[in-house]
Amino acid sequence: LVFPGGQVALQTASLACARDGCRSVVFTPGYQSTVESPLWAADNGGITEIERRPEDGWRVDLDEVRKAIRGNENTTKFLILNEPWNPGGILMTLETQSELIRVCRENDTIVLCDEVYRLLEHEPSGETRLPSMAAAYEKGISAVTMSKPWGGCGITIGWLACRDLSIIRKLIDVQYFGTACVSRASEIQGRMVLASSDFILKERLEIIRTNKESLRIFIEERYREWFSWKRPNAGAIAFVKFEGPWTAEDLGRHLAEVGISIKPAYCFVRKVGVKERGLVDYFRVGFGERKFPLALEKFAEFVESHEDSWRRSRNVDNTQRDFVK
Repeated sequence: LVFPGGQVALQTASLACARDGCRSVVFTPGYQSTVESPLWAADNGGITEIERRPEDGWRVDLDEVRKAIRGNENTTKFLILNEPWNPGGILMTLETQSELIRVCRENDTIVLCDEVYRLLEHEPSGETRLPSMAAAYEKGISAVTMSKPWGGCGITIGWLACRDLSIIRKLIDVQYFGTACVSRASEIQGRMVLASSDFILKERLEIIRTNKESLRIFIEERYREWFSWKRPNAGAIAFVKFEGPWTAEDLGRHLAEVGISIKPAYCFVRKVGVKERGLVDYFRVGFGERKFPLALEKFAEFVESHEDSWRRSRNVDNTQRDFVK
């Protein structure tokens, strides 16, 4: 089913599948639509949020998934994933995907997987690229968009793929009252892009790999005093921890003053704040564009202009803590 962009596709799937008392499982931190969209469904049964934690390498906790799906009086019939994971660019293993599907199958739970960064695995191989959820699971729905793998943001085409006809009928019923058709111009542009898919994906991956290496050097070598990360293995995004005296929100505000944009962790969590979740120092950075090296060098200039004040601030904090002890 084709939609005017991936955002509408995700919302349509949630409106169709999370209604009539259905409880949904979502993962946080996460892209807003994958966390909150079930709450917009009519008569939804609420959501169970499962945290992805930095100390676990941001992995999906299958024990928490089992607990969430098997609990709630068997009303949990919808689960939303984002793989590769946004904001971290982390891809689960095939073993994790298979076990998650097994648990969902036992409970007849539909799985919607936002796969907008699929096909952008940094080392495409049988070990890293997962099967699409629509291919791997009979009640799986895959959400795709032209904007990420092919860089076709202005085309505004997204789609849902699913093998279950009863689910497809639900999706069509909701789609009809929202966006029954998309722009013909967008369809033509989309076909043109997909006709050159191999060439475009090859070029996109070259840019991503080059930029990722520049970012690795920035974080792990040049400024390891101030930044750390779980190195991403898919997509064009990373979730970075700032080790300095500011919060990521403060860092973002100061960076914005010099024309650099990051997304602090509060953009990816819902009600409970980033402080309570231990995410106050994290921010997302994107590295999928050709101009990224220029932005990164500007970022480096910013860091070097603030390093001395950050060290002084940290020394003051350490002295105060020692005094309290």
